[in-house]
Amino acid sequence: MQQSTHGPNRAATPVPAPTVVFDLDGTLIDSARSIGDALAVLLAGEGLPPIPLPAVTSMIGDGAARLLAAAYAHHGRPIDDAGVAVRLPHYERLLEAHAPSPADLYPQVRATIDRLRTAGCRLAVCSNKPDRATQAAIAAIGLGDQFDAVLGARPELARKPAADMLRAVVDRAGGDIATTVMVGDNANDVGTARAAGVPVIAVSYGYPRMPVADLGADRVIDRMDQLPAALAAVAPAVFGPVTAG
Repeated sequence: MQQSTHGPNRAATPVPAPTVVFDLDGTLIDSARSIGDALAVLLAGEGLPPIPLPAVTSMIGDGAARLLAAAYAHHGRPIDDAGVAVRLPHYERLLEAHAPSPADLYPQVRATIDRLRTAGCRLAVCSNKPDRATQAAIAAIGLGDQFDAVLGARPELARKPAADMLRAVVDRAGGDIATTVMVGDNANDVGTARAAGVPVIAVSYGYPRMPVADLGADRVIDRMDQLPAALAAVAPAVFGPVTAG
């Protein structure tokens, strides 16, 4: 057998495991109803009616503080930053209490996640939803053991579209940003992927608040079971081998 010119004890450098980071609301789950229910309880405490579901949907994606500001503005009762800060802890507790259910999973999400895990991918969730509510949602939909890391909004990390949360969750998952792809539904997800220098796949069925084609994602998929092929298309050297078949 021919000896390696690099010496007998030199091991090949292992390739980092492919990592897929998912947004939560509008990507893995249709959470507008549960978010609207939590918001309705908060508003009712001030004598305000619930907000129609289409309007709630348009407010999702920028984090809890901006959603609260948008909700009160919807009722013609704008609140300033201090007003948001006063209401935010109660709203975050309501989000935890009104967690989504497994029925809120979009079609083929569970099967696709199973396929990617079986193929050896590391999986993570990165959401602008508050961290405790994000953790509660993942547990409630029955996927708590399927992700290597789950991260929601925390005070010490800039929210999406900054790269901070994405880089942090990849690190927690034991992945490498160089072999990561982001999957999301709106401009914040595309922005955070671009800021981190990773490819991004957008789903067409979420809460984009603009034409999905205008988000600037590398690929758009209509169903989650199209994700493995899209991963292989945007990062063939990384995901081609693990998504084949």
